[in-house]
Amino acid sequence: MSLGFLEGLRFTRADSPLHRADPRAKFLMALSIFASALIFSNALALSALLALQIPLVLIGKIAKRWSRSLRGGAFLAMLIFLMNLLTGQGASFAIGMSIRFICLLSSFSIFFLTTSPDDLGLALERCRIPYALSFTFTTAVRLVPTMALDAQEIIDAQRSRGLELERGRFLRRVRNYIPILVPLIVSAIRRSLELAEALESRAFGSSERRTSLVTLKMGARDYVLMALSIGLLASSVYISKFVQVPSLEPLDEILSFRWRII
Repeated sequence: MSLGFLEGLRFTRADSPLHRADPRAKFLMALSIFASALIFSNALALSALLALQIPLVLIGKIAKRWSRSLRGGAFLAMLIFLMNLLTGQGASFAIGMSIRFICLLSSFSIFFLTTSPDDLGLALERCRIPYALSFTFTTAVRLVPTMALDAQEIIDAQRSRGLELERGRFLRRVRNYIPILVPLIVSAIRRSLELAEALESRAFGSSERRTSLVTLKMGARDYVLMALSIGLLASSVYISKFVQVPSLEPLDEILSFRWRII
């Protein structure tokens, strides 16, 4: 299983309009896409929603990392497709759920790839979120990609020692991951202890009043981005209620007909 989709949480610094946008505007954009994906179950509507994110990827100059994130999530998307298909939901619904997952992954991949954890923490503080909570969240955002890299290094090291992860029955494959999980958990505990010691040495939480070197300010393009995000969500609600979107349900009838013939 690839861990590439976790690369979508790693910020990449670049000079683009999307990188320079306010984190609050980008977060509203991600939430709008997220909510719109949850509104639709139609595969064609979700495909259009996914296509709408491509201009954002090009503007943000993150096409390579974004595509790697989606490729990493392809395994989970296929698993979602199979689970829905095996439970009798129909091929059209299964395809829609897989594309929905890709849309959700894509929306927050764009956000995290173009938003530094520092700016995200400042945005949370501006939203009156307690600093302890914002620090915890931004620290988790920083550590998840790091742990993914550690996991990949452990997997490569164990494979070089002869560990075969893809062979054997299901329970055998699960047991094969134990030599990976144990050092990964130990590494995570070691990192948490080092972080706790660093926070204590810097008297974390001793003062409730904090000042920031950088102050976030909303600009005209941020308000435009927020307006477009709200417009997207409103359009999604309107389309889901009043517009008949073509569906892939005829595909279910074709597949069921062929199955009866076989």
